[in-house]
Amino acid sequence: MSKEFEFTDSDFQKIRKLVLEHTGICLSDIKQEMVYSRLARRLRQLNLATFKDYLELLQKSDSEEIVSFINSITTNLTSFFREQHHFDYLKSKLLPGLMQRNADTRKIRIWSAGCSTGEEPYSLAITIKETIPDNLGWDVKILATDLDTDVLATGREGIYSLERVNGLPASTLKRWFYKGKGARLGMVKASSELRDMIMFKQLNLMGDWPVKAGIDIIFCRNVVIYFDKPTQRRLFDRYANTLKDNGYLFVGHSETLYKVSDRFKLLGKTIYKRTM
Repeated sequence: MSKEFEFTDSDFQKIRKLVLEHTGICLSDIKQEMVYSRLARRLRQLNLATFKDYLELLQKSDSEEIVSFINSITTNLTSFFREQHHFDYLKSKLLPGLMQRNADTRKIRIWSAGCSTGEEPYSLAITIKETIPDNLGWDVKILATDLDTDVLATGREGIYSLERVNGLPASTLKRWFYKGKGARLGMVKASSELRDMIMFKQLNLMGDWPVKAGIDIIFCRNVVIYFDKPTQRRLFDRYANTLKDNGYLFVGHSETLYKVSDRFKLLGKTIYKRTM
């Protein structure tokens, strides 16, 4: 079946180079169909006839299309309490330990890197609220970052369809989400208590990080799988420098620091502690 737009191997190679330059993501050859289907939508919206025209638009130094291009390419797959064992470990081991270690400042700082539409930072916020009661006076903040401005807008708003939250216990839904009415029937909104804990910001992991060193915990799950090994090494080195001594790093189920970084010790399944 012929394609709506001609998409040559040369077009794909140029796009792959742009993606690497702007995001650090290495697209494999098997992603060619995915790239075509996602960017064909942009060509339609912009009324462009060819991928050659689209590439010329992207390569203009003042092109505002770069943001939409990045948003189209980056994959955003997430859910509430994805990889539940991470949140169980956080609740049973790490938060109680941090409450002892940080007793003098009564502060905990967490970074959700690659937060997508916000389910991960909201899951973190719920875990924290249910582990550290408000009356203890702790100052806990979550920085949630992503490259994609569209998903950040969703996270900031904190509004989700019922199907996105139907795996949550009824007690969790009742405690932490408001049910939508009228035009928002079939939707829920995260409570202001949760939203106030989280700051959503755009951040390119390949660029500068306006993140102060001294983070207690970093969640960077299912992000580095898109990077080549040298990029992963640089990224984990920067994470180690951003974490406190003995800070914690959570990665995705298919990711490992084995032969990538020697600055962390494996504590449990995809859970690491900074050691140097």
